[in-house]
Amino acid sequence: MKKKILNALKFLIFLGVGAFLFWFVYKDQDIKELLKELKTVNYSWLVLSLFLGILSHISRAMRWRMLGQSLGYKPSVLTAFLAIMVGYLANLAFPRMGEVSRAAIIKRYEKIPFSESFGTVVIERIIDLISLILLAIIVVITQFKVVGEFINNNPSVGDKFQNFSLSGNLIIILLSTIILLIILFYIFKNKIKNTFVYIKFKKLLKEFMDGIKSIKRIKNLPIFLAHTVFIWFMYFLMLYVTYYAFDFTSNLTLITALTVFVFGSFGMVAPVQGGIGAWHFMVIGVLIIYGISETNASAFALIVHGVQTLMLVVVGFLSLIALPIINKK
Repeated sequence: MKKKILNALKFLIFLGVGAFLFWFVYKDQDIKELLKELKTVNYSWLVLSLFLGILSHISRAMRWRMLGQSLGYKPSVLTAFLAIMVGYLANLAFPRMGEVSRAAIIKRYEKIPFSESFGTVVIERIIDLISLILLAIIVVITQFKVVGEFINNNPSVGDKFQNFSLSGNLIIILLSTIILLIILFYIFKNKIKNTFVYIKFKKLLKEFMDGIKSIKRIKNLPIFLAHTVFIWFMYFLMLYVTYYAFDFTSNLTLITALTVFVFGSFGMVAPVQGGIGAWHFMVIGVLIIYGISETNASAFALIVHGVQTLMLVVVGFLSLIALPIINKK
């Protein structure tokens, strides 16, 4: 009962943060103007954006399958794809829940141990983080003034990052606790090593590390890297093609789209469901710097994020239904 209450509180806190950010972004907007923009949107470009998104998810499934194969398993691309889409759906309910659900689904339908599967998910996320950092470096080098202006216009962003950082006292406490646990382990290691908990934990840790090390056993590394490039290129195109759905963004350049994409991606990393509020805040702030009015920028963020989120919800639910059907055996 306590666990259910705790999970409910966590859900409400994350949802509350996202709702507050969303309210903060749109509290001063003219609803009539936003609704007016809805009537002028060329939705065919948004449909193309969703198609490109599906391609990126298929490529991600194929890349993830390669990690599973390097561990000696043969997961289905279709099952991997459906698991990924259910994972995105889970992230909309609870931040980072998608990574856990992906590993759980693969364990159930492909019989890959959860710890190993979760290890492959972690290494995948590390590769994605490296990719995002590389793109961020390109943006900082080519759009240094824009980045500086965004930070100057939003000093609270720096404060928010500082709030996530650990204070000096907390670091000392954390390190002291780790050192104490290590000392206690060595004092009582003979007794601890014979316990069921230790044996089980050691087994799970080994499986998890095997999943992490799966990147070393990839048989065709160039194909794996090609999938990574393709995934992120599709992510970028997902946003870029939506520029043509609106008159006020149709003349923006590729580098502008890349800048908005990188800032928006950092918004998606924020610990809120589906980047709600955080993504809007980042995208709107950058578009304003590029000369887009606040009303138009707000309409762009609202419609693009709304359509893409709707796609994740629909495909995620369909994937949840399809998984037991295609895995009857």
